[in-house]
Amino acid sequence: MDSRIMIVDDEEMIREAAEMLFQAEGIDLVSASSGKECLGYLESGFRGVILMDVMMPVMDGWDTIREIVGNGLYEGNIIVMLTAMDAPGDKMEGLQEYVTDYITKPFYIQSLLDSIHYYLSLLQTEGDVT
Repeated sequence: MDSRIMIVDDEEMIREAAEMLFQAEGIDLVSASSGKECLGYLESGFRGVILMDVMMPVMDGWDTIREIVGNGLYEGNIIVMLTAMDAPGDKMEGLQEYVTDYITKPFYIQSLLDSIHYYLSLLQTEGDVT
C-alpha cells in the first residue's frame, strides 16, 4: 500500500501548503475541497491518513466522518482533525473512536510531520498483518 494522505479543507491556501509540505517529504497527497469530494476519493479506493478540517460549508468535518462511517469507508484510514477550533464541541459526540488525533492551528510543522509519519507507519503495519 502506498503511503498517502488526504487533506480535506475548503481553503485552497491550506491545501496548497499541505501539498508542498508533504511532496517535499515524498508523501503522496490527495487534496479534497469538501466533504463530498473526500467521500468520492474514499469510494474510489483511497486509504491512508485523512487530515480533516472541521469548519467547512455544506458538509462539515463531523458530518463527513459520519458519512465515512455510515458508508463503510472507515477501514484502512486514520482520521486526524486539523482545525482552528480549540475544542471539538458537541458534534464530535459518538465519533471519538474514529478520530485518532485533534491538531489545532497554528501547529508546529515538524510535530505534524512526526505525527503523520507515525500514523502512516501504523497503516503500513496493518497492511503487513493482513
